[in-house]
Amino acid sequence: MPPRPPEPLQRVLWLAVEPGAPAKPAEGEACNGCGLCCLAEPCPVGRLLSRRRQGACVALRWDGAAGHYRCGALTRFRHPLWRRLIGRWIAAGAGCDASFETGERLGPPG
Repeated sequence: MPPRPPEPLQRVLWLAVEPGAPAKPAEGEACNGCGLCCLAEPCPVGRLLSRRRQGACVALRWDGAAGHYRCGALTRFRHPLWRRLIGRWIAAGAGCDASFETGERLGPPG
């Protein structure tokens, strides 16, 4: 019997998420502002702003009143051309593109 190929490695991420953030939608469903995609790694715009390819995006902002995350790059610029360009670069309105699955949320210690 031939040897079995090794199991693919799974990457585990521990993300600091606001307790009131909505749960991640299924891939392809409408974005609900859970922020997990931007907490896991920055998009192309976030890479420019964060100057890194891994880790949380520096542009991600928590809106406590609304109870969701928003892209600070998108909300910062008021000019319609910039908003349209940034919206296109971050794929706003295209649905959830985070292909990873989430585990159980852990509450604060204690």
